[in-house]
Amino acid sequence: MSAPEDEEKLLPLVQRWPRASKFLLSGCAATVAELATFPLDLTKTRLQIQGEAALARLGDGARESAPYRGMVRTALGIAQEEGFLKLWQGVTPAIYRHIVYSGGRMVTYEHLREVVFGKGEDKHYPLWKSVIGGMMAGVVGQFLANPTDLVKVQMQMEGKRKLEGKPLRFRGVHHAFAKILAEGGVRGLWAGWVPNIQRAALVNMGDLTTYDTVKHYLVLNTPLEDNIMTHGLSSLCSGLVASILGTPADVIKSRIMNQPRDKQGRGLLYKSSTDCLVQAVQGEGFMSLYKGFLPSWLRMQSDWITQGHPMRPGTTFSKEESNPACLA
Repeated sequence: MSAPEDEEKLLPLVQRWPRASKFLLSGCAATVAELATFPLDLTKTRLQIQGEAALARLGDGARESAPYRGMVRTALGIAQEEGFLKLWQGVTPAIYRHIVYSGGRMVTYEHLREVVFGKGEDKHYPLWKSVIGGMMAGVVGQFLANPTDLVKVQMQMEGKRKLEGKPLRFRGVHHAFAKILAEGGVRGLWAGWVPNIQRAALVNMGDLTTYDTVKHYLVLNTPLEDNIMTHGLSSLCSGLVASILGTPADVIKSRIMNQPRDKQGRGLLYKSSTDCLVQAVQGEGFMSLYKGFLPSWLRMQSDWITQGHPMRPGTTFSKEESNPACLA
């Protein structure tokens, strides 16, 4: 056996299989973050779907129970009426989603970064390339993960259906996948994929542009150095912008995914994401598109502060090394 092969065997696993190790570690981090912040996601979904004006077309049987009032009251109401552990209802498909989404996004982004775009002549990776690459990678990852997102949203609403006297749709995660596949075919698993990938693109665009811009500004124009404080402030701003851009698409996605369907798997409330948007604005007002905004922002914020964003450029730099031209 040659010396290079012997030396390679002595290297840590992270260096021998960097991409596989990165995927495994990111999957573990995502799982922990998902478990810790999932009640916020459940609260967000309940707030986004309540008060749908389109339900009036289905008659008296579609009337929902008393609406939730605010993020805290929603979470407390779920715990009191359904049980504390119901705050994690739907967490299994959410973990599946994180694994598929993170993996698809990471592989796509690495390929775009190394093969398609490449670094500039100054060996820096320009912001515009990170933004385009991040948006494209987010779209691919979200499209692949759409079936898990669909099951997650529907399982998150099962507790509310029970309170309203409606029959439960699923016995568990795998039954949910099987039932959706049987009723709507493979195409049924991608219900709501259009607003879903729109949200992914908008969130990545808002995060990447804002984070890098705010971080450069803080390092260049304030006494702050490149440390956890700078990262936290940049993440706070980027999470806010990403939530503002992505929440309307997220509301439309949740409603399309949760709408009742006929035996062929066709939606009974909305013909398309555009139809859902029009009905929401006309029946509930423009601000209905921002239902669930606060838990969405808080969850996004906690995820990005603890995990970071794998596509953010310039994760470390000093005042002397920073070059505003990199923002071009």
